[in-house]
This record gives sequence, C-alpha cells and structure tokens, in this order.
Amino acid sequence: MTESMTLTKATQTEANPKPAKPHLPDAQIVTAVKHWTDKLFSFRVTRPKSLRFRSGEFVMIGLMGDNGKPLLRAYSIASPNWDEALEFYSIKVQDGPLTSKLQHIKEGDEIILRPKPVGTLVHDALLPGKRIWFLATGTGIAPFASLMRDPETYEKYDSVIMMHTCREAAELEYGRQLVENLREDELIGEMVEGKLFYYPTTTREDTAQMGRITDNLSSGKVFADLGLPPMNPAEDRVMVCGSMAFNIDVKAVLEGFGLREGANSEPLEYVVEKAFVGEGV
Repeated sequence: MTESMTLTKATQTEANPKPAKPHLPDAQIVTAVKHWTDKLFSFRVTRPKSLRFRSGEFVMIGLMGDNGKPLLRAYSIASPNWDEALEFYSIKVQDGPLTSKLQHIKEGDEIILRPKPVGTLVHDALLPGKRIWFLATGTGIAPFASLMRDPETYEKYDSVIMMHTCREAAELEYGRQLVENLREDELIGEMVEGKLFYYPTTTREDTAQMGRITDNLSSGKVFADLGLPPMNPAEDRVMVCGSMAFNIDVKAVLEGFGLREGANSEPLEYVVEKAFVGEGV
C-alpha cells in the first residue's frame, strides 16, 4: 500500500467516524451506587434540568429490555425536591424483569427516566394536622426519605414519626443512617431536633424493637414507647407505603382510629401510595 493510499484511508476515517453508541431514551447518568444488603441497593442519577417534583412523588425509571423496548417501573424519588440529583432505593429480585438487570448498574451507566412525577404521598393530599406519621415496610421508605429531608415537613407539623418495619435489622440500615445524618444536616438539622421520631422494628430477627406496624399501632405500644397520644382524626395525619396486603391491613387500623383516606383531589386524614408493586417503588 502506497503512502498516498494510506493518507486517503486515514482522511476518509476522520471524515466518516464510527457512529456513537446510541443513548437510551430520556437517559440520565448514574452518579453513585450503594449496596446495603444482598437484596437492597440505592443509587443516584443526574436530574433533568426541567424536572420539578413534590417530595414524596414517583417517576418511571428503567432500562431497555431484551426485546429492545423500554422496561419501566414506578420508583419513588428518595431525594428531596431541593436536591440537585435524584436518589432511588430498590430491592433486588433475581428473576425480576427490571431489577435483575438494574442491580448491576454502576457509576457512569445510563438509565431511562421519564420526567413526569406523580403520586399521592404529598402534603397537599392531607388536611392540616399536628402530627404526621410515615408508615413503611421494606423499600416503601423511599418516599419518606424524600419527605423527611424536606423542610416543609417540619414547618407543617409539630411531630414527624417514621415507622419502618423489615424482616431483619440489616434491612433497616438505609433508613437508620438517613435519620442519623438528618440530625447533623446543616440545612434542616435544627428543624429535625425534637420533632423527628424514628421507630424501626423487625419481624423475623430478634432486635430491641419488634413487631408489625399494624400490631404496634393497634396495641398502643408505639404511642407508649414514644410518649405520644393515640391517633385521632383532629390531630394526626398518615402516609402509607408498602405491599398491597400491608396497605389493606393498615387502612383498617387507621379507620379504626377514625381517620379517612384522602387524595390529591380531596385532602383528608391519610393517604396510601398504590404504585408500590412487585419489584418495589
């Protein structure tokens, strides 16, 4: 091959570079990943500049499926509305259509994020009250991770109670560290002081605090432990996020206290996030 032919080929290569790797639709970049247990992980991604959301809402996120089509699930945004990035908290399901793939993401990877936030776990869906209760099982703590970091929560309520139940103590670590860091947070640390009550319990592993949320409410144990009065519709507001079975059981308990289920269109005493399904919100 002559020198002129080599130069010609080089010139052609520069003029016609290989096409760049196609980006996912509505792509955002993963900026951090943390694995809490072999079944739980959290991750942070870039936030679209146009995205505005209320703390407690969820968006659809996902990856491309094997069939070349987007595979999306509803995930609550765990970061507050003032955060420059978006955080999510997820379960790992080995044969789950999405999380079997999502659990392997790493910093620099892309995910699909549809920037249309919705949800019922927002302050506007509740009537004004004195105390706000966040009731969650497993990764259902995600929307409350957002709300607990939002100054508006402490401006609206005298007391904020986070009840979180998992099978084992290790599964509570995400919430425990979040609450611990909140007390030292420069932005709302002073607001949290004396207002935030954290009540983690386990159902399988023996720990200092055990029992299902429904049992601890019905028996009055949580009220006695925290020095708070029993729930009443005049002062208490509640947000619920868990499995369908959990939601049904908790609704019965709350209605036994006289609370009524509200919605964005009709604020009342408690709201339930119905998007929590299968692989997690």
